[in-house]
Amino acid sequence: MIYLTRVENFNAAHKLSNPAWSDEQNVAVFGKCANVNWHGHNYELHVTVKGTPDKDTGFVFNAKTLGDLIKIHVIEKVDHRNLNMDVDFMKGKFTSAENLAIGIWDQLTPHLPEGVQLHCIKLYETPRIYVEYFGA
Repeated sequence: MIYLTRVENFNAAHKLSNPAWSDEQNVAVFGKCANVNWHGHNYELHVTVKGTPDKDTGFVFNAKTLGDLIKIHVIEKVDHRNLNMDVDFMKGKFTSAENLAIGIWDQLTPHLPEGVQLHCIKLYETPRIYVEYFGA
């Protein structure tokens, strides 16, 4: 089994806030991330697929094609957007990095060809904080 990772970047704003809680409780739990005027991140997205190299190309999957799929189905939807308000696949979801990674997985999975599996979504929210999702 060979693993191929493509790295992309995007910038997005969001707010972490539980509407069932008071402003004070949201700030106590989420700190600056509960800012009423939103806040942003420079995200780094690692998408890893796995499979067996094709006998004719030597590729598990064409890295340029993978990049195109990521750009069309994820980056164009999230880059310079408000995750809480503008992103269709995040509507009605808490916009944590964890949920965003799951949403990205769900966006990409249907577009991979037979024989290529999504292995991992690694999403850096900051240089020191990231999440990894390996599917349900």
